[in-house]
Amino acid sequence: GLAFDNPRMLTTPAPGPHTPRYLLGFDLRRRPHLDADVLVVGGGVAGLCAALAAADAGKEVLLLAKEAIAESNTFYAQGGVAAVLRADEREPADSLELHVQDTLVAGAGLCDEPAVRDILDSAESAIDVLRAHGCVFDGKGHVSLTREGGHSARRILHANGDSTGQEVVRSLVAAASRHPSITIIDQAFAVDLLTDGGRVMGVLYYRRSELCTALAGETILATGGCGRVWRETTNPPVATGDGLAMAYRAGARVADVEFMQFHPTTLYIAGGARLLITEAMRGEGAVLKNHAGERFMPGYHADAELAPRDVVSRAIISEIRRSEFPHVWLDATHLGRGFIAERFPMIMQACAKLGIDIATQWMPVHPSAHYHCGGVLSDSSGRTSLPGLWAAGEVGCTGLHGANRLASNSILEGLVVGLRAGKAAAVHAERPPRVRLQHPEPLPVSDELDVADLARSARSLMWRQVGIERTGSELAVAKRSLEFWLRHQARGAFRDRGGWQLQNTLVVGGLVATAAELRKVSVGTHCRTDGVGALDPMRQVLVRPESP
Repeated sequence: GLAFDNPRMLTTPAPGPHTPRYLLGFDLRRRPHLDADVLVVGGGVAGLCAALAAADAGKEVLLLAKEAIAESNTFYAQGGVAAVLRADEREPADSLELHVQDTLVAGAGLCDEPAVRDILDSAESAIDVLRAHGCVFDGKGHVSLTREGGHSARRILHANGDSTGQEVVRSLVAAASRHPSITIIDQAFAVDLLTDGGRVMGVLYYRRSELCTALAGETILATGGCGRVWRETTNPPVATGDGLAMAYRAGARVADVEFMQFHPTTLYIAGGARLLITEAMRGEGAVLKNHAGERFMPGYHADAELAPRDVVSRAIISEIRRSEFPHVWLDATHLGRGFIAERFPMIMQACAKLGIDIATQWMPVHPSAHYHCGGVLSDSSGRTSLPGLWAAGEVGCTGLHGANRLASNSILEGLVVGLRAGKAAAVHAERPPRVRLQHPEPLPVSDELDVADLARSARSLMWRQVGIERTGSELAVAKRSLEFWLRHQARGAFRDRGGWQLQNTLVVGGLVATAAELRKVSVGTHCRTDGVGALDPMRQVLVRPESP
């Protein structure tokens, strides 16, 4: 059965912040439009794989990218792809069962075990697809493997040292660009899913100051995550939760949205961009030290620096609070300049530009919002609760991650579910019938609203009240504030993506705060300092209430 039929899930409708069905008025009869068999929204690993799979199945595919096609969370992924290779390349001590168990442990009891086994079992075939499209992983003769936190063996494939995402995107973009059945439109901001009689028919999108429509037999959301909803984040500016907000407004079920994974080690320099310091650096032996220069992780967990990310993040916060110093340190100096330059060239160069020689100096690090474990509820092929809609990658929630993602399972999930969603959507896709949807214009918004300032306020609120540690009173404040802003300052129709992204931020923030308030015990990435117990066995599924 489908994941969203699982009786273990809590399906009580959430009150959530008020939000309209559509963000702006439209009349499709007066909008330029394109149509295709399959529409893919998003150009990361999941979207590109979905587009290639649907096109290889003989369908005409339209792919919309929010920015340039290569700009996605995937592109910035440093660590790698977790996969057990059954060929002679694999580490002899490793096995599929070990990978499954590591994933279940990291997910803290809330993974969907059949989905975990299903997705991880397809890892090697997905890697083969990547290689067929020209992706080259590090290693001569045999692929080079490394280990990251939570893994019991070395099973992480990487490319160009610490630039795995760039290589994955490069190979897939090249393959999609030369495919005769794929049309790529970049700089296209998807505003809302279009539905007719409960079925998703495509999207309303904005490009070059014009509002357009893309109609399709089947629509695949691959819009990535929502890390930019928080002030401190590793995510690029595109990750504003647009797909999650669109799907929620259209009536799709969403699940596990309270579980935002905070990456423990982000380069922390006041006023500077937050640079992710891959977990693979700790996997190769880098250690965390507090302000006094003491290594502290062995006192928090038996796996020390390689403990699950939520454990490491909370340990860092504890040391920061105890020392009243704004960050801790990551020490890789003992690894040697030659090894660091070969294995982590991108990080070494980026730090050097900021005046830090990581071969001789410690790196200041602090946790940041990194990866959203929840999203639009789907099965392991990406099918959602809405007819005509599929979700793949970080925007979706297959149950693979549970309450906390195991390092480097994300690109793997994007690969596997993206390929499956594209293939399955192709089976169901038919050219969309002519639809003449209309929606009246919402209330106008005051031109005096400072959208950028309100967006900053919302992100700061999420970091303070819905961050690494949470309490019921703080969550209640966050919910009230987000709902007030959405009902008043941001209640009407904007005319550009800054306003629409603000509305999406407020919707997603409200969903996360609502789910976090409902889950009164700590589990995985969700830490309630006012809660009791260690595990709530119910997954939380939220649905948009009908507007009054």
